[in-house]
Amino acid sequence: MGIQRIMIAGVPVDICRSENLENEVLELLAKPGTKQILFLSVWNLLKARRNSEYAECVRNADLVLPVSKSIIRGARFLKKSIPVRYNPFNAVIEILSVLESHYKSVYLLGARKMTLQKAESNVRSTFPSLQIVGRYVGYYPKYAEEAVVEAIYKASPSLVLVSEGIKEKDFWAYRRRNQFASSIFVYYRDALGIFSERIKRVSEKTFNNGLEIYSEIFHNPFKIFLIFPYLCYIIILVWYRLFKK
Repeated sequence: MGIQRIMIAGVPVDICRSENLENEVLELLAKPGTKQILFLSVWNLLKARRNSEYAECVRNADLVLPVSKSIIRGARFLKKSIPVRYNPFNAVIEILSVLESHYKSVYLLGARKMTLQKAESNVRSTFPSLQIVGRYVGYYPKYAEEAVVEAIYKASPSLVLVSEGIKEKDFWAYRRRNQFASSIFVYYRDALGIFSERIKRVSEKTFNNGLEIYSEIFHNPFKIFLIFPYLCYIIILVWYRLFKK
């Protein structure tokens, strides 16, 4: 069974069983042009409802994987098919494992120089058969943009892993989708930080219980105010349940 795309509060979410992820990645590799795998949090879902360009970015993504437990609860509340929730870093590991098993390549984009170098070293040791065909730091100046795009185009990697320091985040690949030959783009802010061991992963227990927001609040207390958009999300779900078919 392939991917099933459902709509939650007007935003697309894909149902991709973990056992089907490898096949989906291989199918994306076989497609020409720029492809995008997008991790959708409940905050991104709300962003897609108010930002038309981001909504278009999500709709055009080849694979939209939910990462928030609230999205799963929302699907259940709206009596939709229930998506599979992904831990973003675990999903990145799975994708890289698929690429390694088929002798594919990756390009690392983002982070500071030391973090990027350490991340590259750890990716090489963890996935020895995976080709790292290039890397470029994040936080680069505007004048370096053309060189970054050209380097990725020439390397033509199977996957471009985009991380911190790329301020456009998911938009980066979407806005430049016509400038690359054939690559999958994945943005996950903490990917290179975790690979470099600079950032500590959220524990599986915390993630499985949907409590990762408390870790974020601990590091940034202002995130406590996310309670207000979350309440808005609840109201939107109730409205869809009562008035939308």
